[in-house]
Amino acid sequence: MADKLKFLCVSSYFKGEAFLEACAEAGNEVYLITSSKLQNEAWPWHAITEVFYMEEDENRKWNQQHLVNAIAFQMREKFFDRFIALDDFDVEKVAALREQFRTPGMGDSTSRFFRDKLAMRVKAQGEGIPVPAFTPLFNDSHIKRFIDEVPGPWMIKPRSEASAVGIKKVADEATLWGVIEQLGDNRHRFVLERFSPGTVYHADALTFQGKVVFCRISRYLDTPFEVAHGGGIFRSQTLEKNDPANIALTALNERLLKGFGMQYSASHTEFIEDRETGEFIFLETSSRVGGAHLAEMVEAASGINLWAEWAKLETAIVRNTGYKVPKDSGKQAGIVVSLSRYEHPDDSQFTEPEIVWRMKKSWHIGLIVRAAKANKVLELLNSLTNRIHSDYHGSAPAPDRSP
Repeated sequence: MADKLKFLCVSSYFKGEAFLEACAEAGNEVYLITSSKLQNEAWPWHAITEVFYMEEDENRKWNQQHLVNAIAFQMREKFFDRFIALDDFDVEKVAALREQFRTPGMGDSTSRFFRDKLAMRVKAQGEGIPVPAFTPLFNDSHIKRFIDEVPGPWMIKPRSEASAVGIKKVADEATLWGVIEQLGDNRHRFVLERFSPGTVYHADALTFQGKVVFCRISRYLDTPFEVAHGGGIFRSQTLEKNDPANIALTALNERLLKGFGMQYSASHTEFIEDRETGEFIFLETSSRVGGAHLAEMVEAASGINLWAEWAKLETAIVRNTGYKVPKDSGKQAGIVVSLSRYEHPDDSQFTEPEIVWRMKKSWHIGLIVRAAKANKVLELLNSLTNRIHSDYHGSAPAPDRSP
């Protein structure tokens, strides 16, 4: 075998264990940079050659210059062939590292399409892909014109946060200007857009050599915003191959990733089906595996572990070898996750044979079910959700990581 490749994986959250293991199994040396507070998590230590820790400031952020300096010091003895961001919050860090050390992969400009909600919307609009009506918060007269032309309610979204973190829904102009005033010198870090009620879908995909080689479309049964801000229960389920939404969104996702310049990576992209028009509208994308255990749901349905396959295709790119994604098993799956009012909830009452995964996390309860048909999955999810809501469900305020 050729010399071992050195992969430097960056994660400010505890995730990506399967990526780290598959990367090592492919014959690579795996190095991990993570927050010092995560050093006691159950990382796959057997797969990790060496780990480096970063301290977080009061805003839970790393000092980027300290990170660059630390890598530069390590590079004196070992050259890292690839920098990998395992979490959304690390995409910008890793893009900057690639720029600094001139290693392959997405640099600052392309990475913004997969991290910055304003850049995403501008790029998608330029590619002819429908997006919500939007405006940056740079200029007061532009904002005023937007308010006059686009009826509320509106959403104010951080440009570089993940999921529903930091999003505010505003119904009237006076409240909107109040929120903008509260943002102060950070208002340029936000984008304002029309609130479009509808069904939200997500596309979880793998891209190799500029071509989408795997994609599963799923539907949130409650939107992430509603769950985060309304204390709801998180649910999603995969779509069947012949579902019209699956056919349309598979094609739209391929078009979007090509337009955004995706060459090789996992990706998680969200679309909304506008309730008024029926049009599919692009919401956001990311160059990583979807969170909230959606990867486990996709694996239950398809038999394909997105984390492990991402590691394999990254290795194939560096070694200039072929890559072939495993065959999709063609099943359907769904997930339900809720905060629990018990620290260690006992889920033994759930005995359905279709349950293939159980969440093991304090103050949470979660299940994944698998079946041949989507309607059976939905039936199971509805039943499980009712029981979870009655016997376990708890709630907490939505996190706010706004600058």
